[in-house]
Amino acid sequence: MVFDKFHEECGIAGVFGDKDAANLVYLALYALQHRGQEGAGIACSDRRSLRVEKGLGLVADIFKRSILERLSGDIAIGHNRYSTAGENHLKNTQPIVADINLGSVALVHNGNIVNADVLRNELVSDGAIFTSTSDSEIIIHLMAKSNEKNIIDAISKSVQRLKGAFSLIFMTENMMIGLRDPFGFRPLILGRIRSSHVLVSETCALDLIDGEFIREIEPGEMIIITDEGIVSYYPFEKVEIHPCIFEFIYFARPDSRIFNRDVYEIRKAFGRKLAEESPVDADIVIPVPDSGIVATLGYSEYSGIPYEMGLIRNHYVGRTFIEPAQSIRHFGVKLKLNPVKSVIAGKRIVVVDDSIVRGTTSRKIVKMLKEAGAKEVHMRISSPPTKFPCFYGIDTPTRSELIASTHTIEEIRKYITADSLAYLSLEGMLDCVENSSFCHACFSGAYPTLHKDGNGYNPKSEV
Repeated sequence: MVFDKFHEECGIAGVFGDKDAANLVYLALYALQHRGQEGAGIACSDRRSLRVEKGLGLVADIFKRSILERLSGDIAIGHNRYSTAGENHLKNTQPIVADINLGSVALVHNGNIVNADVLRNELVSDGAIFTSTSDSEIIIHLMAKSNEKNIIDAISKSVQRLKGAFSLIFMTENMMIGLRDPFGFRPLILGRIRSSHVLVSETCALDLIDGEFIREIEPGEMIIITDEGIVSYYPFEKVEIHPCIFEFIYFARPDSRIFNRDVYEIRKAFGRKLAEESPVDADIVIPVPDSGIVATLGYSEYSGIPYEMGLIRNHYVGRTFIEPAQSIRHFGVKLKLNPVKSVIAGKRIVVVDDSIVRGTTSRKIVKMLKEAGAKEVHMRISSPPTKFPCFYGIDTPTRSELIASTHTIEEIRKYITADSLAYLSLEGMLDCVENSSFCHACFSGAYPTLHKDGNGYNPKSEV
């Protein structure tokens, strides 16, 4: 069953210098489960060799006690996967571990390399043999053929060939390296637990392991963590940063702090601004759970319309739900959401959601609420219309599948059968983050490294 939402990218974590490194990474991945549910893996070092364990599914299902006991060592890195590039097979699950001419290295990656096809074809022409379809494996091959004398220089030279989004953690027998692309599309956080250093995608992972937040890895920064401490390098030419605004809208957990901002406060501000821009006379305001909850609180706070939980989410629906026989399979969105009829009946309702992708889910929600007795249903979206696909680590549909790319807001309203429909404006969204440098290509088509028309990566423009 496919639900009408953008899919998560990936979550990464690393611990250096703690005897329980693998267990701490396991817990960090547990906290980052929302960033990818297709597979997970952990690699560790006992200072002599690297070992990796990985599988398909959720973190808790893969890492039983017996498996964690095999991951001994005081350095570990881990990854939660959602396949933005490469099929969902075990061979594409990370960490990627390889023995190259410079020694053993493991890698985890959050993002998407937009010139991956160009680089892969070049490497294959030079004789490289790939074992997966993941774009992340390209980095290992670039390192192997870099002709550099050490791992650090090999990484530095290799990542300069990459275009797109990449927050990376590398591990060797004796060091851990963290790195963000120069645009800073995806987050990467540096923390500390006891005397050990930690790298994670979001601060919520630090909270679970009682870690202390130190700072964010800066866009374009590479940090090397060894027994001697941390050294920082900047291997890229400086560019204007473009962190992903959709991390605030949907992807990051609301209890995280990324890009030097609290996700909860930004998400709530989106709701307040939405209520300011698009008021409506209504009896209650309800969220589409879970991603619409915080923005709905902001909408209610600004508008004075009472907040209610009019839709209840079933949290136990997996990605691979098997539909039953054809005669009873027409559940629609009811499998995941169910209305509270005593809250809904006879009411004029504002429904707040974070985005509309294809429009199919919004249409079913409106129908469901009206069947539950709603007098009016007014849909409010806490982001601008999504008109363009993302090429920076979010699995989005093609442009032709995005309803806002081919339909006006009024046409979308008619399709979803709402009494009214309004989106947060692009200007209002950027006002909430007090920064116009965020990447908003999925709304505006202004791609930092792609064609302006949003149709795809032009391999002739950048290699």
